[in-house]
Amino acid sequence: MAGTTVHTLENQQLLEQVERESAAAARQLAETAHLRKGQLVVIGCSTSEVVGHQVGSWSTPEVADAIFRGLDSVFGPMGVYMAAQCCEHLNRALIVEYEAVPGGEIVNVVPQPKAGSSFATAAYKAFRHPVALEEIRADAGLDIGGTLIGMHLKKVAVPVRLEQDHIGQAIVLVARVRPKFIGGDRAVYDETLKEGYPDFTD
Repeated sequence: MAGTTVHTLENQQLLEQVERESAAAARQLAETAHLRKGQLVVIGCSTSEVVGHQVGSWSTPEVADAIFRGLDSVFGPMGVYMAAQCCEHLNRALIVEYEAVPGGEIVNVVPQPKAGSSFATAAYKAFRHPVALEEIRADAGLDIGGTLIGMHLKKVAVPVRLEQDHIGQAIVLVARVRPKFIGGDRAVYDETLKEGYPDFTD
């Protein structure tokens, strides 16, 4: 079948680099978006872009594994869940831990590097109880290589600039969310909500 080549990468230095860069991006996003336990971050990732090729053309599982390790080293201890966005061949479905979405409508698909994405495949292998969903509403998003994650973010998305703006050769685009402001001119607002959703766990 055309377009099913999966590439290997033996450049250990690059794998270590993207793992470090992924961890740095996760830390900066967690701080900027005030992420906390139980929240969801949607991750879109083109390993092709990370290694300097056009999205969808150079799927590289080793790079996906390194990026997952870097992100998980930050989000895991925080109790923040990752939702790995699949590629367009699976209509940008998501792979997530079941405990993060117990009421979600599960669909049946197992991602593969060229039919789901290398990153979603890495997440499926690493999660304890992976499930696939067609949609979620995440609390923040990390887009590595221009994979278009906006369809899975809560409204309203707010762009975030990170110091770690690349992973490998891929551009990193990031967003947090905040509640909608409704009611017009006469409405009174809680100004603290401009920074995001409230934490009622205290």
